[in-house]
Amino acid sequence: MSKTVKLNRGLDIKLVGKAEKRIAESPQPDTFAIRTADFIGLKRSKSLVNEGDIVKAGTPLFYDKKNEKIKFPSPVSGEVVEVLRGEKRKLLQIKILADKKIEYLEFPKYSASQIESLSRESVLDALTTSGVWINFIQRPFAIVANPNDTPKHIFISAFDSSPLAPDYSFIFQGEESYFLTGLNVLKKLTPGKVHLNIKGDAESSSAVEKATGIQVNKFYGPHPAGNVGIQIHHISPINKGDTVWTLTPYGVIQIGKLFAEGRYDASKIVALAGSEVKSPAYYRTYTGANIKNIVANNIKGTNVRYISGNVLTGEKIAADGYLGFYHNMITVIPEGNYSEFLGWITPDPKKYSFHKAFGLFSFLSPNKEYVLDTNLHGEERPFVQTGAMEKVLPMDIYPVLLLKAILANDYDGMEALGIYEVAEEDFALCEFIDVSKNDIQAMIREGINMIQQS
Repeated sequence: MSKTVKLNRGLDIKLVGKAEKRIAESPQPDTFAIRTADFIGLKRSKSLVNEGDIVKAGTPLFYDKKNEKIKFPSPVSGEVVEVLRGEKRKLLQIKILADKKIEYLEFPKYSASQIESLSRESVLDALTTSGVWINFIQRPFAIVANPNDTPKHIFISAFDSSPLAPDYSFIFQGEESYFLTGLNVLKKLTPGKVHLNIKGDAESSSAVEKATGIQVNKFYGPHPAGNVGIQIHHISPINKGDTVWTLTPYGVIQIGKLFAEGRYDASKIVALAGSEVKSPAYYRTYTGANIKNIVANNIKGTNVRYISGNVLTGEKIAADGYLGFYHNMITVIPEGNYSEFLGWITPDPKKYSFHKAFGLFSFLSPNKEYVLDTNLHGEERPFVQTGAMEKVLPMDIYPVLLLKAILANDYDGMEALGIYEVAEEDFALCEFIDVSKNDIQAMIREGINMIQQS
């Protein structure tokens, strides 16, 4: 039975620079890159290509030695121009000089009736061989899923509630048939349910209305209502020994295109957003795109930070850096490389404060959009027990106690306090409002790694 979940805790951070719903034109990037760091848990990757090799979209670039079924494909066709390695020859990145016209590796096509008759093993083989498998993320641990496992359920969050997030109904417009095909494929992979979680106060898309054989759940409330980890917690919490898989709508569509068209299609529409963007808008490109052409002549200054992803969980990249594999947006905000004497106490209506600090009156204008920079306004210090984290984390766990259990290497404590249910993104707001300036997302990852290796 479908569920309706209303979340009272959380925080919508309203920022200046939301992307206008239009597709802007820019030259396609010359190069694309797939970085091993984008795939959490990948430690022993082996390259399948060398510099100078010619590849097509879908050609495997490298694989995971821990599970050779998992291949990481090229998003475009072209020439391999760099195989970048780090210490001990660890593979870091493979860069492709793209063709002007993309050529695709051909995979089998299936009609709707043929998909109905496919066995689970046949579906798994098609997903892993083509490379679309890396869209599956496993919980617990938030790592690329193991195709040898059988998940209790599969979860898809159909909306993004993070700051300046792209509008899914816009970027996936026209892809509804592929989305439905992808959902039909997913039903083969779990004896449980495929959960499609939608924003309760938004208009349902035609794809959601036409979907059959899945459970559609509605979520109301502020960010992180769109986080799939929060949704899992309220629908079917993860206990020790449980495994669930998650995907983004983009991943579902990519699977649908594979089965319907026989192609690994890495094309996507990304949002360019943020207060330092002159004309925030959407752009057509491919996974792993170099952002240089996308941001060219569209940034207000030079002292800015480029982020692949959103401001809470994204990654700092260079002005000619590459879009992360799982990212649908590029955010540009001011750098905060300055100091301000007693800045927290100086009356300033332009500043934002979650804690209603003296002199900062942002709580009087809850719908105002702010220009926030990267300044931490302080340095790391011991944990302060304020009770604030509980106000922005809509899960029935004690966040500060869990973080302290991680710092104390208390494995039993971590298990009892819910480490199996969380990932970095679920604690991003806790990091944002933390008066102790701790890198909380890194601490959560450290705890997850400890439990996974125990």
